[in-house]
Amino acid sequence: MTIPWLTILALLPAVGAVVLIFTGAKGAKQLALVFSLLTFAFALVIASQFRIGGGMQLVEQVPWIKPLGAYYALGLDGLGLTLVLLVVIITPVVIIASWRDFDGVGVSAEPIDGRAATIAPKYDARVFFALILAVQSCALFLFLATDVFLFYVFFEVILVPMYFLIGGFGPGPRRTYAAAKFLIFGLLGGFVMLASVIGLYVQSAKVGAPSYLLSTLSQLDIATGTGRWLFVGFMFAFAIKAPLVPLHTWLPDAAEESTPGSATMMVGVMDKIGTFGMIRFCLGLFPEASQWATPVVLILATISILYGAILAIGSRDIMRFIAYTSISHFGFIVLGIFAFTSQSLTGSTLYMLNHGMSTAALFVMAGYLIKRRGSRDINAYGGVDQVAPVLAGLLLFAGLSTLSLPGLSSFVSEFMVLAGTFGRHPAYAAISTLAIVLAALYILIMYQRTMTGPVAPEVREKVTEINGRERLAMAPLVLLILVLGFFPKPLLSIIEPSTQATMQHVGVTDPQPRVSAEGGR
Repeated sequence: MTIPWLTILALLPAVGAVVLIFTGAKGAKQLALVFSLLTFAFALVIASQFRIGGGMQLVEQVPWIKPLGAYYALGLDGLGLTLVLLVVIITPVVIIASWRDFDGVGVSAEPIDGRAATIAPKYDARVFFALILAVQSCALFLFLATDVFLFYVFFEVILVPMYFLIGGFGPGPRRTYAAAKFLIFGLLGGFVMLASVIGLYVQSAKVGAPSYLLSTLSQLDIATGTGRWLFVGFMFAFAIKAPLVPLHTWLPDAAEESTPGSATMMVGVMDKIGTFGMIRFCLGLFPEASQWATPVVLILATISILYGAILAIGSRDIMRFIAYTSISHFGFIVLGIFAFTSQSLTGSTLYMLNHGMSTAALFVMAGYLIKRRGSRDINAYGGVDQVAPVLAGLLLFAGLSTLSLPGLSSFVSEFMVLAGTFGRHPAYAAISTLAIVLAALYILIMYQRTMTGPVAPEVREKVTEINGRERLAMAPLVLLILVLGFFPKPLLSIIEPSTQATMQHVGVTDPQPRVSAEGGR
């Protein structure tokens, strides 16, 4: 009997979430950590079996809803493996970093811009850690699904635990509003995508038995006009999830009203579903429509890159600040996807992993600051480097990773995206390069205001150095960011075959190098 490796991997966190519900709150975080580490270990076992260049592997395929042609179908390729590794790395980091978040009444925060102070969580720690594991399980199913209907189901289901993480545990008084806004945007995207999912059923039924398998749908000869409409439905949903300007407004509110752990799962893990879906479904199912939409998508991606960076410079709330930086970075990922070069597409896939780790590091360090000082206001700090130098140093490291400093992992992916884009769309690449300067500006401004200068009285009184557990949470992120910054080849070798397969399916090749008349003589 064949072992259902992928099913076990995706179900482990879900089982953990169910177990947590029936245990006392005291042992919740320990059990959550055990299940997250078991999932991590199992993912490493699966990764060791992965054959580079072997296409879709460890395939599981069982008829699910026969009248619809829906299958319970899972598979793993280079794109999926990269994001699976991201999920299993981030989740235990979030659990360790959130270890003491609910030991007291809750995080206390000072008013920002006249708003009221923080309110306590609605539920206990057991529910929080169960919801974290539920988000992890849904994300794994999404990155492994090779059936469109199965993907759609989990695309909607993941909204539920994330909604309760924001609305039930958010420290701000606007958490209910932010959770509702998050849910409305998510359901709107899912509703529009559902129309395209139904359209795919109609198209597959025309040529025989209906099927939602990606392997079947990718071979359909869909009329140009129909394909473009179906593409728009998927792309709209993914642009909300990513998020892409102008469909981004839910993210800053949701991040601002979330705990750092919840925000990390939302931005570092869940939002990658959008850019993953663009590659897997938009390019995989609608290659002609993807090329047709490229001019508009490139414009929106470039706007996102600059708009997010500019808003980050003026942000006072540190959680909102990180959300705006993420909007800018998601713009880079989308730009690389729709530049249609192997270098940019490989860079975008790697960027998803690197952005997840960098964002997780920033949110974790922001959480440590907020827990100590009791304020999300960047201007409420000052002189932290004198009372907590390790905390300040790790925040600087996370910031430098976010601005893609050479030697850190984000630099490799951002450089690949820009270099690959320049080969086909030099104007967009040149304009987007301005964001590198803006990134240095917003990170250094944030660091200067919070960490340097005279020590604020409240900082001297409340801020202490991070302890061993808090350093342990950051350790894997720091290690991976450094290692992948100098030696990204193992991951690139996993990603590149998937990139080549996608490029071949879309029917595009890399542009020829531009050679001047004199240089060609």
